[in-house]
Amino acid sequence: MATKPEVLGIIPARGGSKGIPRKNVRDFAGYPLIAYSIAAGLQSEHITRLIVSTDDPEIAEIAKSFGAEVPFLRPKSLAQDDTLDLPVFQHALNWLAEAEGYRPELVVHLRPTSPVRPVGLVDESIEILLAHPEADSVRGIVPAGQNPYKMWKIEGDGQMNPLLTVEGMDEPYNSPRQALPKVYWHTGIIDGIRPRVILEKNSMSGDLILPVHVDPVFSVDIDTPLDWAHCESLIRERDLEMVYPGKPLRKWPEKVSLVVFDFDGVMTDDRVWVDQDGIESVAANRGDGMGVELLLKAGFNAVIISTEPNPVVAARAKKIGLPYFHGVGDKTKTLQAYWEKEDLSPEETIYLGNDVNDVPCFPLVAFAAVVADAHPDARQKADLVLKHKGGHGAVRELCDLLLSRYR
Repeated sequence: MATKPEVLGIIPARGGSKGIPRKNVRDFAGYPLIAYSIAAGLQSEHITRLIVSTDDPEIAEIAKSFGAEVPFLRPKSLAQDDTLDLPVFQHALNWLAEAEGYRPELVVHLRPTSPVRPVGLVDESIEILLAHPEADSVRGIVPAGQNPYKMWKIEGDGQMNPLLTVEGMDEPYNSPRQALPKVYWHTGIIDGIRPRVILEKNSMSGDLILPVHVDPVFSVDIDTPLDWAHCESLIRERDLEMVYPGKPLRKWPEKVSLVVFDFDGVMTDDRVWVDQDGIESVAANRGDGMGVELLLKAGFNAVIISTEPNPVVAARAKKIGLPYFHGVGDKTKTLQAYWEKEDLSPEETIYLGNDVNDVPCFPLVAFAAVVADAHPDARQKADLVLKHKGGHGAVRELCDLLLSRYR
């Protein structure tokens, strides 16, 4: 039998990110950002070992909790704003060789700032390198968003000159895009490299570089808060077959006939005011109430199921016109009984919660959403993490999403 090639996945993740502080461990759609790259490595059929190179103990612990190895903490000198990839990878390969005698045949670079990866991309990249021993590396590419043949440079005298020329074409900048050479952009989503290129040629690419073509929708690199929001929206829309750290996210159902709302932490911000007589009160969001009103007018059924025994649940439910159950011990039983009584279908039900007592209902429904400040366990088990916090527009956000998708 042929020996399986030793393929090392390396995820470089320093602790001192500036644009988005602590971004590698910040929650991204329910999981730490780095967990997505770890999942891409662990779910690969070809990667035989996966490590994280970091200078940061917190990143190291989180990486290990998601299944990656952290055999060393890299020196702070290799975790600066201007540190290049090359010395980081040279350090990792040299450390593994000296400390363990470990020398992989291929290295895969998985950047944590490119979390949205199509299923199969990592293995496709490795297979290209395995099939072409003459190649030094493989890089993920997408069609360039801007064609460089229509770009200009300004000379010292202020005159504009075309950046590039095309043989046999006098004015490429005036030519239709279809007539120009195809050009591609290197996306950071995946790189595969032979270790000898890194160690002997002092390069992260070498001379003979092969492409792996990536759908442009996946080519997002998170450097700014806007990048972050865009990436999370890609996941939220759920039209992507992507690598995910937990269970595969479910798509929106074809039809929605029932929306189930938790109360505390969903229709409120989870706080309670108590006066000297022990009377409790909460704050609700008027925009949420309007969202529910629009949802009901559009023909959706909705219900509140809450463990909270306080009559404030009933008061708010009556105010916004929803049937309700409060003081519920087991939400799953109440939900199942409600389906049977109202002749409604689990396959057409969406649930909005915020805490661990909502989680048992998630597998029973077609789609589960949580508010932005939900408990981490609920976030990781939900299909959608909303942008708004409980009591601060999360209900309205979900209502608007439903109205836009199904109305």
